[in-house]
Amino acid sequence: QVQLVESGGGLVQAGGSLRLSCAASGLTFSNYNMGWFRQTPGKEREFVAAIRWSASMTYYADSVKGRFAVSRDNAKNIVYLQMNVLKPEDTGVYYCAAGLHRGTWPPPRYEYWGQGTQVTVSS
Repeated sequence: QVQLVESGGGLVQAGGSLRLSCAASGLTFSNYNMGWFRQTPGKEREFVAAIRWSASMTYYADSVKGRFAVSRDNAKNIVYLQMNVLKPEDTGVYYCAAGLHRGTWPPPRYEYWGQGTQVTVSS
C-alpha cells in the first residue's frame, strides 16, 4: 500500500520560511517523479513544484520561482519543499504526489497523493 505523508506545515509570518517533507512508502521511490501542489478553499488545486526521479531536473510554477526549492533524498524516500520569502497568497493545504516516470518531463500525471499539510502565512 502506497503512502505519502506530508509534514512541516504551520503558521508563519510573511517573509518567513518553512520546509515541508513528504515521506513515501510502499513504492520504489526512485522510479517516481514527485510533485508538490496546493489548494485553498474555493480554488482548484494548483501545481507548485516537481522533481524528476533522479533529482536531475526540477520544475516550478511561476508564482514560486526563486522562492521555493524542491529536493529529494532517494535513500530516505523523502521529498522536500523549502519555502522562503513566504507570502499570504502561499497559504493553503500542500500536497505531495508521486508519478511513475515514463520518460515525459514535466510529469503529465500523478498516481498517488498524500493527505496534505496546512500552511498559513499571516500578513
